[in-house]
Amino acid sequence: MASRIKIATSGFWSALRLAALLAASTLFLSAPPVTAQTSFNSAIGLALKSDPRIKLAEDDVHKAEVNLETLKAAFVPSISGNIGAGPSYGITTSVPTIFTLHAQSLIMNSSQLGFIRAAHAGIDASKASLRDIKEQVEEDVAISYLSLCEAQEKNTVLEEELEHAQRLATILEERVSAGENSEMELKQTRRTLLQVQLQRLQGNDQMASLRNHLSQLLGIPTEQLEIASSTIPPVPSFDLAGQNTEVHDFDTPSIVSAEADAHSKSEQARADSHYTWRPQIGFAAEYGRISPFNGASTYYNLNGNYNTAYAAVQVQIPFFDKTHKANARAALIEAQHAAHTVQLLRDQQQNASVDLRHSIEELSVKEQLAVVDQGLANDQLNIVLVQLQAGSGRKGVAPMTPIDEQKARIQERIDYMGVLDDRLQLQESEIRLLRQTGSLQNWIDSAISSATPSK
Repeated sequence: MASRIKIATSGFWSALRLAALLAASTLFLSAPPVTAQTSFNSAIGLALKSDPRIKLAEDDVHKAEVNLETLKAAFVPSISGNIGAGPSYGITTSVPTIFTLHAQSLIMNSSQLGFIRAAHAGIDASKASLRDIKEQVEEDVAISYLSLCEAQEKNTVLEEELEHAQRLATILEERVSAGENSEMELKQTRRTLLQVQLQRLQGNDQMASLRNHLSQLLGIPTEQLEIASSTIPPVPSFDLAGQNTEVHDFDTPSIVSAEADAHSKSEQARADSHYTWRPQIGFAAEYGRISPFNGASTYYNLNGNYNTAYAAVQVQIPFFDKTHKANARAALIEAQHAAHTVQLLRDQQQNASVDLRHSIEELSVKEQLAVVDQGLANDQLNIVLVQLQAGSGRKGVAPMTPIDEQKARIQERIDYMGVLDDRLQLQESEIRLLRQTGSLQNWIDSAISSATPSK
């Protein structure tokens, strides 16, 4: 009897432990996943790995490399063979063989060498284009990351402004009911409240759009995207007092790619123009086993030798080729077009850099002005708070009221949002100028180095 009770008790505790284990696993599976913050440099790294524009540019590089391998393969002997047997009647038009091995390759061809040089330039163009696409992605991620940080901060500011506007509306409703203020003031306050609510809705929409865009760039779900504004490195300032001579001396990867493409087309035109009146030297070899079943010894003096082989160097000199001549003219026109494109891109880069520098100078002053306005609004708020606590203390001056306090708080938040907007515009222009001057990668590397702990 005691043993039965002991067995039943042990079974009860086993079932209880199993139920607890199932409950714990259910809670673990139903718990929301922990989302880690994505730092600025991590966002750049994720985008460089997942952006489809970079993958397309990498495919272009691989395609250019394969094209070069194809052109070089003409100098490597190609070997083929055939085998066959069958009856024949009478003398054959060629010596019948059971199997034959063929080998042939190109030894020297001026046009082929020119096409190979053009392929090398094509690889350089595709690699420079890949660098340009990577910089585009880095600029896009950097600006989107900054914009999302600014949108989140603006959302917090708008919530505070909305809270102050609601308090102001409540105060005015009570004072209007008591006959101390007019309906006009209440309507104006309600209008201000609706404007803040609209701005908050627009801010939420903008923040959702930025999160969606940034998550697509990084290749991660939107709900797992959490940014950290503290990981953004400070954008370096530019010396706007002097002339931007360094901009003229630096070519962006897009210009380097265009120059390499122009060189490639120039080599193609030269290769087509060198097709005629230039020797083309090739190598050919063949070995075969003459068939003993087709009476070859009857018609050919084989002397018992059924092997046939030869090796030769062939020299060909084309004198007239209308097709290659037309191709040379077309390639020359394309090379000229590519050269003009390089000059156009260089002029556009110079104009864009000059415009960015002027814009940065204006935005810098605008941001300083916004900071001063916000500081004045903050000072005015402090004055109102002091007078509310101490009273006016001066004859003929109306004492400050809670209405004045909420209005001062609203104005201070409005001016602070102006600071955020002007600062973001300035940072966006500075990042674009970093790319124009070739300093974007150095700035991004500074974020990686600052994030690396010192040993």
